[in-house]
Amino acid sequence: MKNKWPYLFVGILFGFVFVKAEIISWFRIQEMFRMESFHMYGVIGSAVVVGMSSLFIIRKFNIKTLDGEPVKVEPKTFQKGQIFGGLLFGFGWALTGACPGPLFAQVGTGATVIIVSLLSAIAGTYFYGKIKDHLPH
Repeated sequence: MKNKWPYLFVGILFGFVFVKAEIISWFRIQEMFRMESFHMYGVIGSAVVVGMSSLFIIRKFNIKTLDGEPVKVEPKTFQKGQIFGGLLFGFGWALTGACPGPLFAQVGTGATVIIVSLLSAIAGTYFYGKIKDHLPH
C-alpha cells in the first residue's frame, strides 16, 4: 500500500461522526440496553442499511480498493461459538459502555477511564489469537 493518509483521514472523520451522533456516549449506550430510547437502534439500523447498500453497489459496479484490488467478502459458516462470543461482547458493551468501534473516539473526547476498556480489548484480542487454534470449531 502506497498511501495510508486517506485511511487516517476517514478514521478521524468517522470519530467526529461518532461524537456528533452521540454514539460514544455511555448514557446513550445504557439507554439502548435498558430499552429506553430508539437512538442507538436507529443508528445501528441505519449502519446496516448503508452497509448492505454499499456492498450491493460495490458488487454491481465492480468497485476496487484504493490499491486497485477487487473487494472480496468471503462467505462465512455459522459456528456455535458466535453465540457465546456475541453474548460476551454484548455483556461487555453493556457493562463498560464501550465497543471496539468508538473506543478511540471516547478516549479522544477525554473519557480516559475508557483506556481500561481499550487495553482489555487489546489483551483479549491478543489472548484469542494465542488460543484460537485450540478452540472447538
